[in-house]
Amino acid sequence: MASLANPQSDTTALYRQALEKYLRDESEAALHAAYLLGRRLLREGSGILPLIELHHQVLAALPPEGVSTERLRAAGRLLAEALSSFEMSLSGFSEANAALRGINQRLEDELRKLAHALHDESGQLLTCLFIRVDQARQELPPTAAGFLDEIKGMLDAVESQLRRLSHEFRPTILDDLGLGPAIDFLAQGIAARSGIPIQTDDRLRRRLPPPFEVALYRCAQEGLNNLVRHSRATRARLQLQTSQGRVELKIEDNGCGFDPRQPGAAHSLGLLGMRERMHGLGGEMQIASKPGAGTAIQLSLPLPPEGEYYGAGTPAAGR
Repeated sequence: MASLANPQSDTTALYRQALEKYLRDESEAALHAAYLLGRRLLREGSGILPLIELHHQVLAALPPEGVSTERLRAAGRLLAEALSSFEMSLSGFSEANAALRGINQRLEDELRKLAHALHDESGQLLTCLFIRVDQARQELPPTAAGFLDEIKGMLDAVESQLRRLSHEFRPTILDDLGLGPAIDFLAQGIAARSGIPIQTDDRLRRRLPPPFEVALYRCAQEGLNNLVRHSRATRARLQLQTSQGRVELKIEDNGCGFDPRQPGAAHSLGLLGMRERMHGLGGEMQIASKPGAGTAIQLSLPLPPEGEYYGAGTPAAGR
């Protein structure tokens, strides 16, 4: 919007009236008028800086003899009241982000429990089944050997699928080795199942706080699943790096692409979840795509203070 300090604007007139009234009598009515004006500006999408500019413009228009230290302090109290709506809005946004982070953490805790149940309890049951099949081999006639071998082959496949699911629900490699190796492991598994070659390029040479690693891993997981379901791509690439004080994850494919400007095109449930994970940690997500030209999703988070390094990282690799 245009500068709020335009002398002809209704906003300027309202603020001038409230300021002049407050400087005369320091009444609650003037403070309330300033508060309502702040709420109005917030609804209209104005920012804090234009309001401060308006305040200084109105102050500068006052007669010089009418400005004293005490009156400047009073004017500051009025400005603080006008800014209170912005403060409450920012506070509410921070609380919503904190709640979102808490929900994500609880979900991760539940996924960790589920992953352990899949891996440990199901593994114990399958071990018992393998033992029983071997016992049956000894008790049944030799003609049953082929049938029992077929059963063991199916049990092997079930065990492999359960192990894969438990790793993807909550990969221990993410906790043990960090984001780069976990994303590489994820990409290799999805590439093997989908037949789409996925190259990973890990240029991150350090560990991130667990919420950062989990958020970026989940976004990579969702991005690759979307790619497999919708993109019709024949190759894809994930790049993890740091740039200008931020950690960035880029997911690219050569698929059919889409027009992000179309209503709802960039607002599927999966993409919304990715965007919310980034916003919850002060980050952002950008989508570059057009029909027939593939898609690039870039996720970015502010780089936290340097922590533990995890070695040389994962070299560019793919399947």
